[in-house]
Amino acid sequence: MGKRILFIVYVCCLSAGLFAQTQRSAVRGTVTDNSGQPVMGANVLIKGTHYGSSTDTNGNFNIKNVPHGAHILVVSTIGFQTREISLSVTSGMGPVDVELRESVSQLQEITLSGSKKDNYSRETVSPSLRMNQQISKMPQNVQVVPEELLTDQQSFTMMDAITRNVSGAQMVEHWGWFARVNMRGFRLPAFRNGMNVEMTWGPLSEDLSMVEQIEFVKGPAGFMMAAGQPGGFYNVVTKKPKKETFAHVSFTTGSYDTYRGTVDVGSYAGDGKLQYRVNAMAQSANSHRDYEPSSRFSVVPSLRYEITKNSILTQEFTYQKAKMKAGAAYVFAPVDVGFGGLDRDFATIDPAYPTMNVEEYNTTTNFTQKLGDRWTFQAQYMYMQYEQEGATLWPASIADNGDLIRSVTSADALGTYNIFQAFVNGDFNTGAVKHKVLAGFDFNEKQFWADWNQGGAIDTPENPFNIFDPHYGDVTMPVFDRSVNIKTRGLPNALGQTIRAYYAQDELNFMDERLRVTLAGRYTQADVYAYGVYYDASKFTPRFGLSFDITPSLTVYGLYDQSFFPQQGARYIDEDTAAPLDPEDSHDIEGGLKKSWFDGRLKTSLTAYRMKKKNLAVTDYENGVPTDGGGISYPYSVQIGEAVSKGIEFDASGQLTPELNLVLNYAYTNVEDGDGNKIAGFSEHITNGWLNYSFNEYSVLHGFGASLGYQYQVNRSSWNWGADNTSDLPDYFRMDGGIFWRNSNIDIRLNVNNLLNKYLYSGANYGSYMYWQSEPGRNFRLSIAYKF
Repeated sequence: MGKRILFIVYVCCLSAGLFAQTQRSAVRGTVTDNSGQPVMGANVLIKGTHYGSSTDTNGNFNIKNVPHGAHILVVSTIGFQTREISLSVTSGMGPVDVELRESVSQLQEITLSGSKKDNYSRETVSPSLRMNQQISKMPQNVQVVPEELLTDQQSFTMMDAITRNVSGAQMVEHWGWFARVNMRGFRLPAFRNGMNVEMTWGPLSEDLSMVEQIEFVKGPAGFMMAAGQPGGFYNVVTKKPKKETFAHVSFTTGSYDTYRGTVDVGSYAGDGKLQYRVNAMAQSANSHRDYEPSSRFSVVPSLRYEITKNSILTQEFTYQKAKMKAGAAYVFAPVDVGFGGLDRDFATIDPAYPTMNVEEYNTTTNFTQKLGDRWTFQAQYMYMQYEQEGATLWPASIADNGDLIRSVTSADALGTYNIFQAFVNGDFNTGAVKHKVLAGFDFNEKQFWADWNQGGAIDTPENPFNIFDPHYGDVTMPVFDRSVNIKTRGLPNALGQTIRAYYAQDELNFMDERLRVTLAGRYTQADVYAYGVYYDASKFTPRFGLSFDITPSLTVYGLYDQSFFPQQGARYIDEDTAAPLDPEDSHDIEGGLKKSWFDGRLKTSLTAYRMKKKNLAVTDYENGVPTDGGGISYPYSVQIGEAVSKGIEFDASGQLTPELNLVLNYAYTNVEDGDGNKIAGFSEHITNGWLNYSFNEYSVLHGFGASLGYQYQVNRSSWNWGADNTSDLPDYFRMDGGIFWRNSNIDIRLNVNNLLNKYLYSGANYGSYMYWQSEPGRNFRLSIAYKF
């Protein structure tokens, strides 16, 4: 029945559009440089009016609803001479192609003045998201965190409070080597360059030295996936080669013996058809807790070859390595002690606690073929191998007097990924209706083996570790037998999935593209195994979207989308039998407003949503399994029926003035099961802000600037809620700030985090004991960067 309704809506909309009459038309075209390369982010305006747009990653622009008649098109961007082109806007007019010439003097003038600060807002997403549409016109809440904002905040990895820049996003504490991000109450899968790389315990969090921007897509997002959580996903976009010569180096030092160096160099050969880039990073640091050294290293070489003007091949290799004390942040205590009942720098681990080694190898090949002026075909393949070797610590028991029996177990793992995508997008017209079409195929195969089974207690009842009177260095760590291949050792804990998906989407544009109707569907097949249990599932998930430009700068939208999640888990039957979990089915209904201010420099969005999830799985605490170390593990899950997530989200990003950049957001979230019990993993209220001010060229302080930001979470949870659906955790408030000075070559900045030196933490109360993880007190990062 649903498919028939969608078909009828499609035919009606198409028929109506065929007879539409208007005296306005869209002006579209492409902006390139004098070598034929697309110019991204150029401003394209109709002179003397408020009609305008900016170019996407392919240099394309589209100015909608322009009145018929004679106009002057103005195209401008940093580093190029401004062009003015006379044109006559009529029905059926062809594309306007604009070539810009470089202006070295203009570039130097703007950079040296210190008054031009790159805007925090973005109007387009990366090509890896497949959507050839401005963010403001999409029927979905999409937020982009650009490199400029990450630099101003001096963020190192995905775990460095990146979520502060997006409404409702929240980091959830865990072992410390991957980013666990929740939004709208559910975990977000990690994407990299448009490919889903999430595993239950991975992958290694991306170092931001390799990152161009991070895109947060809220809701099921059927155009990218259907087999996933309904909260959305985040997409890490890595830096790519470009047709210019550049070199950038930086050095950072900070609290707790932090030392970090980065280098980013690139150039091209011959006539520019072959472009290359290498960025690398090395870092070492200690912690506000003892016995917790860490180090990271990454190198990312990439090549881009223009086979022809329309055919491009890109190859990227990523190597990341990290050493750390996994789970060292955990502090365990009896419930009566209360959260934060021990010193902020309290250490649970022993000096002899093993180091975790994590390595990631990743190779990605992308081929892009332009099929004329209006169509593009893209295919890409990724192979990733993820290896870890180390240990984790958890309590075997804890007494009211503080006697803790610590259990140390192996934490070796191997993960492999084979991911392939192929899709085509473009547009065509049927009468007065413009169709923007996307269709493709996704293949995603992941396998994961883990050895959690070796080890045991390092303390005894006669010689416990007392949290009120701790002694270190008097225990013997278990010796793990690694003579057997990890695929054999890890077979009892093996996880895997193979997903094949076919999808198609048609965005119908009416009224000179002021009204957009999206009709889409995805068919997904999934083969899943977990802990020796195998099953398969498949589902068709429709998508329907609507967006309308009330004015050129104000858009209203609505969306209905579905997802399903083949769960990697098992239900307990008896000691010898387990059964697969049923897939989670979810649907999302949302609507909102998107508004641009100050000629597009500031962008805001307001969204209300309601998501319903069926077959929700939670940990089965009634059927625990004893471990060799005397503790209990909980490998099984129970399915509790339905959960409903609903909320409101507000985001603002961009420039209030050319000197002042802003990020401001707020989210109200509530997630409950069918009995009205709150589901863990969200904060009821979250608001964040970040201001950055750069003195302009007319000030005696030009080149200087300052930043100030806050994070505030109210009624929050991570892994469980307290009695009566109330939070055991106090509200969270943190302030950060910084100052900087820069010119055309040098950038020096000092950032201070946790300005108020508050004791900040997150954690959970498990009834018989509790844990928390503390953040450092007031700490700093001082960096100097040089551009050659």
